[in-house]
Formats: sequence, C-alpha cells, structure tokens
Amino acid sequence: MMALRERAMVSPQSVPSPPKHVRIQYDPVRQAFAVLSPEKVFWPNDISLDILRRCDGRSTVGHIIAGLAADYDAKQEAVAADVIAFLQEWSDKLLVKL
Repeated sequence: MMALRERAMVSPQSVPSPPKHVRIQYDPVRQAFAVLSPEKVFWPNDISLDILRRCDGRSTVGHIIAGLAADYDAKQEAVAADVIAFLQEWSDKLLVKL
C-alpha cells in the first residue's frame, strides 16, 4: 500500500526551492525558458519564471511577494494571492519544495 504524502501548504514563512529533479533551461528553438522535470516539460510565462527564479531556498514567500510587488510597482496584497496560488499549485505537482 502506498503512503499518502501530506500536502505542504504555502505560507508567507515558507522558503521555496526547486527540488533536485527540477531545473530551468533555455530552449533556443522556442526562444523560451522551460522547466524540466522527469518526463515533463513546462513552459512558464515571464511572471511565473520570475517567481520560480526567486525560489532559491533562502527567501521566504513573504520576501518573494515584497520583491515582486516592488519590481512590478504593485501592491503586495494584489501580488500575494497569485504568488501563493502559483506556488501551491507547483508544490502540489512536486515542482517546488516548501
């Protein structure tokens, strides 16, 4: 019987990082960055890529939100829900560790 993994939940204190099996690589044919994991390729948009690049294993989700809000001249509250939803989805797919 397979044990169920407890779902990791994103919080402002979470410190996301890419798992060992996931990497970002530039594809010169498509002229775009791909996120590669075993047997899967994802093509994130520019903002998703910006979020993923900030998942360095040192920055908290709160710091990532603050940095994105500053860089995109947006309110943190406007950015927070989208960033948390994105990271939760990618964590659920095992593409981001929390």
